[in-house]
Amino acid sequence: MEKTEVQHQVHLDGAIKLLTGDLAEETERAGLDNQFQRWIEDLKAANNPAFHQLVVDMQALKAHFGGGSLDVAVIAPLLARLGTQTAQAASFADGNTAPRVTKLGEVLTAVAQQLQGGKAEVDGSLPQDFSSHS
Repeated sequence: MEKTEVQHQVHLDGAIKLLTGDLAEETERAGLDNQFQRWIEDLKAANNPAFHQLVVDMQALKAHFGGGSLDVAVIAPLLARLGTQTAQAASFADGNTAPRVTKLGEVLTAVAQQLQGGKAEVDGSLPQDFSSHS
């Protein structure tokens, strides 16, 4: 079954909410592995060579979170790279998906900065038009 644009938008919104919550708590919840896998599948489904490094970094992040012990020295650089790459990937998105991808890039970068001891604020609020998923 082919994913719709709305399904991709729901996954992006889920990623933003997860990242702006308590990451340590999220790692203990069942289903985090499945969330990572859905995001990886979304990236692969785009069939865009520009997303290759995003897929590789997402797989590394998934493996690290699945390993049980969280190492900020591993997670922060991955999130920083994912933030930069995600922001760049926004140029490939259409419609209401583009601002979601941009927002996810910003959140990834801010979370990475916080993990590295920075003072970046993570704004996980979704603009009103994001709730429509259209």
